[in-house]
Amino acid sequence: MKSESVQIPMAAQQFTQLLSATRRGARLGRLLTVEQLVAWGWPRGGEPTHAAALVVAELASNAVRHGRLEGRGFRLTLVHLVGPGLRIEVTDPRGERLPVLRAGGLGMAVVEAFAGDWGVRPFPPSGKTVWAEITPDLERCPIP
Repeated sequence: MKSESVQIPMAAQQFTQLLSATRRGARLGRLLTVEQLVAWGWPRGGEPTHAAALVVAELASNAVRHGRLEGRGFRLTLVHLVGPGLRIEVTDPRGERLPVLRAGGLGMAVVEAFAGDWGVRPFPPSGKTVWAEITPDLERCPIP
């Protein structure tokens, strides 16, 4: 995990959605991710699409459980990177509650398993953005 500020590589396309900090909002984030990736030409049943959906599900779930403040939602951003690849960002209002890998925990271990890299950066004035990048195996699953 990197915690320092990271420059985002040039993006071909971007999708951003504000969602309610509820289980329903987290589920909607996962469903919207799949639909957006399919719109970008990713195979609906492909491994990279499935990996992205799992990472979004975990990050959105964490935003709801650990990053929630009453009356505030979270933001999901997908950046289709030139190269190819995908950057997933979930921003919540609780900057003081950082994600951690816990022994025996499945939470961030899912992100660690599917993302080539992930980290967290501050989102002033008080929030944070947790990001993860997925780069598909081009030999197994070509993506435009």
